[in-house]
Amino acid sequence: MPGPVVAGTALVAPLLLGSPALAHHVADLGQLAPTAFNGVLSGLAHPVLGPDHLLFLLALSLVGLQHRRRWSLGLLVVGLLGSAAGLLWPGLPGAEVLVACTLVVEALVLLRRLPLGLLLPAMALHGYVLSGPVFGWTSMPVAAYAAGLLISQGGLLILALVLLRPLAARLSPAKLRWMALALAGCGATWAVAAVAG
Repeated sequence: MPGPVVAGTALVAPLLLGSPALAHHVADLGQLAPTAFNGVLSGLAHPVLGPDHLLFLLALSLVGLQHRRRWSLGLLVVGLLGSAAGLLWPGLPGAEVLVACTLVVEALVLLRRLPLGLLLPAMALHGYVLSGPVFGWTSMPVAAYAAGLLISQGGLLILALVLLRPLAARLSPAKLRWMALALAGCGATWAVAAVAG
């Protein structure tokens, strides 16, 4: 009975992952000095260490089934513009809660309940939050962080839209729906945890 097992896993997984999906920088974890190398290292690691960012980027492989690959470049540019906005205008209230909610938006796009265009502001919001913990650094480490972030986000988008896309194409419509529900469940759980925390 694989159907009930998959369904149960999809419904329980968000509860198991219910800790707040807060921003995780290598610089935060190790109290690193603001150097160019540490900036690149933090930029490379951040999208991978933040489960909400990682899940959002990898789930684009599911959404990308219906669209050409070139839209991924637009997503990357919008994400980097969001990071620049975060450096210029920091402190958006509730940004972490909104980032968690982008997983719900992505799930609804996957289910074709919302338009694809909503992923652009969602990606910008992810970029905005990724810029947060680099305040106080000199311009060189911030530029190095941005370079690391560009490489990391670009690599994850390539992974999602080029390498994972053929695997996602083999999924049945029912499995895609369950994956979308699990994605929405993770996002809603993380949003509630971020509000409660």
